[in-house]
Amino acid sequence: MCPCPQSYSALGSSLALLRPDGVGRLPALGWNSWNAFRCSINESIFLTAANKLVELGLKDVGYTYVNIDDCWSVKEGRDNTTRRLVPDPVKFPDGISGTAAKIHALGLKIGIYSDAGTETCGGYPASIGYESIDAATWAEWGIDYLKYDDCNVPANWTDECHACIPDSSNKHAYVNGSCTNTTGLCPPGYDYSQSNTAKRYRIMRDALEAQNRTIFYSLCEGGQADVQQWGNTTGNSWRMSGDITPHWARVIEILNENSFYLNNVDFWGHSDADMLEVGNGDLTLPETRSHFAFWAAMKSPLLIGTTLETLAQENIDILKNKGLLDFHQDPAYGAPAMPYKWGTNPDWTFNASYPAEYWAGKSQNGTLVLMLNTGNNTVNKTALFSEIPGLEPQGTYKVIDAWSGKSLGCRKGEVIASVDSHDTAVFLIQEGCGCQVEKGADQRKHRTVQWRWWG
Repeated sequence: MCPCPQSYSALGSSLALLRPDGVGRLPALGWNSWNAFRCSINESIFLTAANKLVELGLKDVGYTYVNIDDCWSVKEGRDNTTRRLVPDPVKFPDGISGTAAKIHALGLKIGIYSDAGTETCGGYPASIGYESIDAATWAEWGIDYLKYDDCNVPANWTDECHACIPDSSNKHAYVNGSCTNTTGLCPPGYDYSQSNTAKRYRIMRDALEAQNRTIFYSLCEGGQADVQQWGNTTGNSWRMSGDITPHWARVIEILNENSFYLNNVDFWGHSDADMLEVGNGDLTLPETRSHFAFWAAMKSPLLIGTTLETLAQENIDILKNKGLLDFHQDPAYGAPAMPYKWGTNPDWTFNASYPAEYWAGKSQNGTLVLMLNTGNNTVNKTALFSEIPGLEPQGTYKVIDAWSGKSLGCRKGEVIASVDSHDTAVFLIQEGCGCQVEKGADQRKHRTVQWRWWG
């Protein structure tokens, strides 16, 4: 444990890890190689991504991290003398430090990947037992971000019991968010901060903290060991589920799970819903809009995971949406948007196919309101001001469509949107409405697009 209480700050009922220069105060924005390239990586891929972030204006709106995922080192092992990890000389002819210098020259930052086990998920050398050496190496190379995975954990570091993780990637069956097989589950009241998983991640935290370079620390432990109990004292963000895939069913499953964890999110600590699948797989345009909107609203890190040079303009526009990015990076309000009504199901219902549909969150620019259509038909959805926290039930507010950036004028008591299947209406509700209420103008088509039901 770090003995320095000045490094922590109150966050909900626990403490949050503070970092120099504001690193980790707000959720990260950037690009990661894994979703698009897996292990087929080389320096050219990262330099291309970095240049496209600049060329497409993504850097200008905040996407600054260019993150190398798994498979970047030689697979045979560490340097026999220094015990350092060795970059693959074919993939990275100038070493990681050379790549870092080129990315830094573009005004961007660079991330690296390792694992709190004996091998990474791809079978490459990992960091357990070498945390101090690796942290010092990455600091020397100019690394700005570490994604730290959780594969191949040695037997002496496994946990004595496990938490219930209601996720389809987890082997333990569950019903309505509760595990049905209690074999091996930790008892009620168990302190997961004392688990071996938490200890492994704290060892790397302390190694990073000992360096003279601030490195953003992303815990990629798949929600294990009830990371919501200890994640914000250990890292800047923590994964709350298994891996994402570019399919609607998986996107809304993760959305459903994370909706129950958001009281743990504020400045300095973020529940990570995994990398973006914008531009990947079989996600339709409305599904892509919903995916991005909720990842931004939940203040999950936004790490683009697709090939930028072939990305369609409509997807680039989604990634650059000003209203959602302003909310995500709001310097005054650290809390995410949260559900205020579930919609299809009764409130506080755990359902992987029909998550909460009505969300709201405070920002400098007003109250962000999101209405998700989980069904397979276009429907009218109504945001009642009487149900939205912080709004006057019969108040009159200026309403801005966050997707288009256009003002919809003033509304009293409610705002109505026609929302296509799997799409999400997003509005900013603002004070200071000095105009007349537009009668009969509430029901506006919230963008007509083709849809497919993948439920």
